[in-house]
Amino acid sequence: MSILTLWPALLLALLARTTSPTVPPPLTFPVPAGVPNQLFYLQRDPNTNTVIYQLNVNSAGKVEDEEPINVFWIRYDEQGQRKDLNFIQRKFAYGLTATKLAPDKYELKFAAYSKVPFLLMKSSVDKAFHVFTVVGGKQIVLTRVYLRIEGGTFWVPNVRYIEFKGWNAATREPIVARVNV
Repeated sequence: MSILTLWPALLLALLARTTSPTVPPPLTFPVPAGVPNQLFYLQRDPNTNTVIYQLNVNSAGKVEDEEPINVFWIRYDEQGQRKDLNFIQRKFAYGLTATKLAPDKYELKFAAYSKVPFLLMKSSVDKAFHVFTVVGGKQIVLTRVYLRIEGGTFWVPNVRYIEFKGWNAATREPIVARVNV
């Protein structure tokens, strides 16, 4: 076989390796740093902008019962500026509702997905507030939530899975757990 007969197949193979209209290159997500009282953060496709969930304390250092968590963006795609969530984002996507269950203990529900329960409470180990959830029978102290989104629409994105990252509350070992949606 000559190179002339192989040329079309080689050219197609090369093009397939270098360009793919259906598979975007993987994103490299930044890790937020320097946010006082940060509980965890949420990242998702299709960009690196990050939602921060921060413990809301008053000047005396007490948790604000009416709104125990501040939620805001770090807009990495816009020079890393801090920006409040808009009404739609707060009420239908990334916002949380909190119900006080006991002193220093709150039940949290995401606006967009209330099937996984979360608790904001003080850890018996370090006496600091953390957000806890249970996935696969293991209690996790959250540090990051990642949503894998593949298509869909503005109002109904196609969320493939939710990945929870943090540490096992019982063993303090790092843990990553996925929930298929």
